[in-house]
Amino acid sequence: PLGRRVTASEQTEVVDGVTRMRLPRPLLRRREGFALTDTGCDLVQALDQSNYCIWCHNQGKDSCSRGLKDRKTGAFQKSPFGVTLAGCPLEEKISEMNLLKSEGFSIGALAMAAVDNPLLAATGHRICNDCMKACIYQKQEPVNIPLIETKSLTDTLDMPYGPEMWLLYTRWNPLRELRPYALPYNGINVAVVGMGPAGYTLSHYLANEGFGVVGVDGLKVEPLRRADAGRLQPVEEVVPPIPVESYRTLKSELDERVLLGFGGVSEYGITVRWDKNFLTLPYLSLLRRANFELFGGVRFGGTFDLESAWQLGFHHVAIASGAGKPTIVDMKNNLARGIRKASDFLMALQLTGAFKKTSMANLQLRLPVVVIGGGLTGVDTATESLAYYPLQVEKMAQRHDTLVARYGKEAIERFFGEEEREHLAEFLEHGRAVLAERRRAEAAGETPDFQTLVKRWGGVRLVYRKGMEDAPAYRLNHEEVAKALEEGIVFVENMSPTEVKTDRHGAVRAIVFERQKKDADGKWHASGEFVEMKAGTVLVAAGTAPNVTYERERPGTFALDKRGSYFQVGRVADGAFTQVERGRDAQGAAFLASHVKGGRTVSVYGDNHPAYAGNVVKAMASARDGYHSVVAQFAGPLATLDRSAAAQTARDGEWRSLLGRLHAEFDAKVVAVNRLTPTITEVVVHAPAQARNFEPGQFYRLQNFETTAPVVAGTALALEGIALTGAWTDPAKGLLSMIVLEMGATSRMCAMLKPGE
Repeated sequence: PLGRRVTASEQTEVVDGVTRMRLPRPLLRRREGFALTDTGCDLVQALDQSNYCIWCHNQGKDSCSRGLKDRKTGAFQKSPFGVTLAGCPLEEKISEMNLLKSEGFSIGALAMAAVDNPLLAATGHRICNDCMKACIYQKQEPVNIPLIETKSLTDTLDMPYGPEMWLLYTRWNPLRELRPYALPYNGINVAVVGMGPAGYTLSHYLANEGFGVVGVDGLKVEPLRRADAGRLQPVEEVVPPIPVESYRTLKSELDERVLLGFGGVSEYGITVRWDKNFLTLPYLSLLRRANFELFGGVRFGGTFDLESAWQLGFHHVAIASGAGKPTIVDMKNNLARGIRKASDFLMALQLTGAFKKTSMANLQLRLPVVVIGGGLTGVDTATESLAYYPLQVEKMAQRHDTLVARYGKEAIERFFGEEEREHLAEFLEHGRAVLAERRRAEAAGETPDFQTLVKRWGGVRLVYRKGMEDAPAYRLNHEEVAKALEEGIVFVENMSPTEVKTDRHGAVRAIVFERQKKDADGKWHASGEFVEMKAGTVLVAAGTAPNVTYERERPGTFALDKRGSYFQVGRVADGAFTQVERGRDAQGAAFLASHVKGGRTVSVYGDNHPAYAGNVVKAMASARDGYHSVVAQFAGPLATLDRSAAAQTARDGEWRSLLGRLHAEFDAKVVAVNRLTPTITEVVVHAPAQARNFEPGQFYRLQNFETTAPVVAGTALALEGIALTGAWTDPAKGLLSMIVLEMGATSRMCAMLKPGE
């Protein structure tokens, strides 16, 4: 856009003695809100890239799929940044897909990709680029394979009944030799814990093998329209789905879309650079299976544990609960108000709907924002906080002025303390500036320039302890860093946090960093030079650890690795467990955990598995590789399975009985709402499993479904997750009482709940 080479001075600025990397103003891309920021490519670009490919599968050199190997040693080569070039974790038939796409066979290209990646709606453009890094073109631009994959999908989806074509490929694909079609229910039941990429992919493969699969997830999972999903399990009544003629009926704008809660990190971690409407497709695919059922709001280790799984009639439990424990950065005043973990911020932003103009969710962010970390989560956190702040203050100003006009300023602000009044004044000033900029841009016929305003108020900076070229985000996917800089964030190198400084109210006002230096041998060390940066919010994106909470809460259930980070994985033979170091050996990957009881086994996937942790596609690959281990555990019963019509009818009846028991155990319904005082509300629910497993000190999360929430004056009355304390239980009746101690809208909305909801 500048028509010339950008100088180094234009890419950096010095503020408070700190050099910050940024893009010149003409290279910035104005972003407004949370609509989709990257729509992919058109057909011409997709055909250009597919013809750019040399279709090297014909010579067996399709390194994009199989990895780029050293000719002498056979080991995978590494990129200049030290990243192993192992190719696609799913070993998707990429070159074959590109050839078919180049010849105009969009449906054929989709079918070919779906052989090894049937749930490819969850991969593709802006999700993973391992294939590109291992492309045969190593000294020039690689083929943009994810772009081709996503275009092959969308070209098919946009055809009449296109979604039904893709849904058919998930159950039947004649190009898939090992399992071209789904098998009927075989009487063996598996509980899959976590509905992220590993969990829903594993559910897909096991359902195709005929297993009865029940997915449980701790998040609230919104229902899909009955017409689209149908109801194939006759727990209530059999309702066949209505074929989806147009993909447009499944889509909505991202800044208006209902947050499904399905998809784990794909739903709350990945930002609007990726079209999250794609998540509806694997969700719909699973709901249309007669041998699959999903329960949201069920925590493994709380509502549901291994003992109850065996008692309910499950034969195997698969753990795909992802990475949950955030890394704690060692700095003074780590728990000061205004500091939060990046994963917590992204979940609060995405899953509560705080980014929507119609949402009542309360997520407060103050400028300047400092994000600590150099990974993709840090990049996402920086871009989303920059986009959220103008929307936050704009909503604040509009709603404040509306309420003041109706009730008066004193009535609205009478409960505010000194600090809250200071914040309110700041937000109102900024909110009115945002509204003014919106009016100016509308009159000029252009996109509002909120970046300049946010920068004036302190901006958003991403701070990393090493150089940009060392940052995981740059090494793994430099495009994400480039896109973030285009949105207006700044990148600060070589800074390690040491202390958070607070104001007189105990909230963050600044953060102190120690400058890091690199020795001639490439090692980093502290320089002893300290720098103070102003901060109103500090978001820590220093990584997360696998979710092994179950073992922490129930010591001795599982064996962990030497560092206590992962479940030990290995193989089970004759009831004995043998560990496999790092989860993989000469025989391949191992997936079974150490817990073996009465012939019952447990397997682990995704970020819980040391050989597959790291990204969405690796998690999906763990499910594709690991479901064979589950099938092998039941090789004997499956070999002697009575496949007569009478036996199948009996098995189907047993499956319906299991679902009936599970719905009776897990479904929570409001029994009574009692307004005890103006500020205290009691909610009594019928939730047998929760009531039976209650322990003093537990909190519960109360939410309603956004899908069915009433909308008043353009605002959806959807509750964000409210923490409730347990008051009393009646396990015999399955009743649980919870107390809401809150003044204002939250308490009133709880009082609006009706019995039966």
